[in-house]
Amino acid sequence: MKTMLKSEMRKQGQLAHVKSERDVLAGSDSEWVVSLYYSFQDAHYLYLIMEFLPGGDLMTMLMRYDIFSEDITRFYMAECVLAIEVIHKLGYIHRDIKPDNILIDRKGHIKISDFGLSTGSHRTHDANYYRNLLEKLPSATPGVNADGTRNSINVDAIHLTISNRTQMQTWRKSRRLMAYSTVGTPDYIAPEIFIHTGYGQECDWWSMGAIMYECLVGFAPFASETPRETCNKILAWPETLHFPDDVHVSREAEDLIRRLLTSADQRLGRGGADEIKAHPFFAGVDWDSMREFQAPFVPRLQSITDTSYFPTEELANVPDRPEVSAANAAAADAHAARRADGESDQLAKENLPFIGYTFSRFDHLTRRNAL
Repeated sequence: MKTMLKSEMRKQGQLAHVKSERDVLAGSDSEWVVSLYYSFQDAHYLYLIMEFLPGGDLMTMLMRYDIFSEDITRFYMAECVLAIEVIHKLGYIHRDIKPDNILIDRKGHIKISDFGLSTGSHRTHDANYYRNLLEKLPSATPGVNADGTRNSINVDAIHLTISNRTQMQTWRKSRRLMAYSTVGTPDYIAPEIFIHTGYGQECDWWSMGAIMYECLVGFAPFASETPRETCNKILAWPETLHFPDDVHVSREAEDLIRRLLTSADQRLGRGGADEIKAHPFFAGVDWDSMREFQAPFVPRLQSITDTSYFPTEELANVPDRPEVSAANAAAADAHAARRADGESDQLAKENLPFIGYTFSRFDHLTRRNAL
């Protein structure tokens, strides 16, 4: 169950994204997208009831195994291609493709989740998107300050190699905690999202390229110790994207990553998923039968409610969700009193953006049984 505080959604300017998330989940009936069963609300919260995928997520797997072989990486990236293709065909941009949002089902196959930052592809991006990250950036142009002078970008802000697993795991744990924060993690965000010039569905393919790099190398391509440093490195990707000397990556894999981690107008996938499917790295992939193949990792479950594949150790450091304040509770009481007195209904006006949020995937079954 995912819960969202209405007042926070209004405060953060996330009303359009809340509706987009509900719509894409309700409108999808794909095996590559997590299933929404119900959505509903009360006076203060929005609720999404979704299917339980017991295998955890791709980030947990990366924390456990450090890196994947190219064959295993090919499997997960091929399934990601199919999942992202479904989202795009529905007319949406996910905008938050990252290992945390790639969930593993009971048979080891992936499904995409968390559409809280998704948007319809017909809309230009919201100026408030990733506002907390952008407001501290020196400029929107790589290496250029607001006054036009050059700044230095610390390419070596963090030194991560396959031989330094302790530092790699430290970065992963801090990145995981950042994912729970209101700021979020920018490690997989395409550069065009940061520079107010608009973007399209191709930004999701950049994210997949960053994930593929992490699967093969062991850390995100622009990993740094702070979100600001990461943003700077993403904006300066032509100078900061490199492959460590002590990591072997095939020519085909490196070529695909470089063709995804590039400018939007040159990025593979800008013309559709078929461009990526045709890349030599995916030679031999049977795109029509991916879910019929044995997954490289199949969770060993003790029961249908087994949660052992979900990380819990870092949750102790995650702040509690915002509670409904006494003022809001008092406002709700006053709202009931005003309705009794026939006065203006301010709370009703505030809830207008959430009209039509309720959804049940099984309504047709209920109606059929009633008949």
